[in-house]
Amino acid sequence: MKLSEMIGNFRSDPIGTISQWQDKRFLWVFMAALSLFMVILAHSVFQIWLYMRPCEQCVYIRLAFFAMAFGGIVAAISPSNSGLKIVGYLFAIWGSFKGVLYSIKLNKIHHAAHSDDLFGVQGCSPEPTFPFHLPLDKWSPEWFKPTGDCGYDNPIIPDGAQLSSMQKAITDFYADGWYLWPPAHFMNMAQCTVITFGVILLALLVAAACWVVTLVRKRQAAAHVETSSYTGKLA
Repeated sequence: MKLSEMIGNFRSDPIGTISQWQDKRFLWVFMAALSLFMVILAHSVFQIWLYMRPCEQCVYIRLAFFAMAFGGIVAAISPSNSGLKIVGYLFAIWGSFKGVLYSIKLNKIHHAAHSDDLFGVQGCSPEPTFPFHLPLDKWSPEWFKPTGDCGYDNPIIPDGAQLSSMQKAITDFYADGWYLWPPAHFMNMAQCTVITFGVILLALLVAAACWVVTLVRKRQAAAHVETSSYTGKLA
């Protein structure tokens, strides 16, 4: 389908068009891939390569991304299957909603940690409590065991570590902590994940609402056809 045709369909029937889009595998795969990319970036690049230790809220945020990825994978198996789509929506919406909450809490802690409000640094423990009491920090400590303090995400380089020239340059760049643009301290990591989760959550809610409305329309149309047919037989 051409882009002009897609835009034309959206203008004439936005709800129906959005409902059709989610029956395609691409959007679900894209969400799953984006979620996994964010987790791998946090673990393999920032934690392992740049020595930024994850805090309690950080590992919760990872779990939220994994939930979204799982939801996307399940729905992508057969996007037109209502059962799989419902499961995908449940995991993806839960993950994005919890991700927003975890990120907001981390941002509050970050603000308190970098101000005079020492009493605001609460909700950071080396012993995480995951939903449903899952011992993820025991099953996979490298991914889910908090080793850092909330609000402090600057690189902590172990004694004796040999850094490449690129590692040295990047760790120096993030010496004051992770920011979208470190020299200006513009948008910390929590603020960036709030936006990411928030945008995805909004998109999921709109898409789910359009899907439900489309289903209701189809049932109403089928009921109308059945009623018309029954009335015609009586006549």
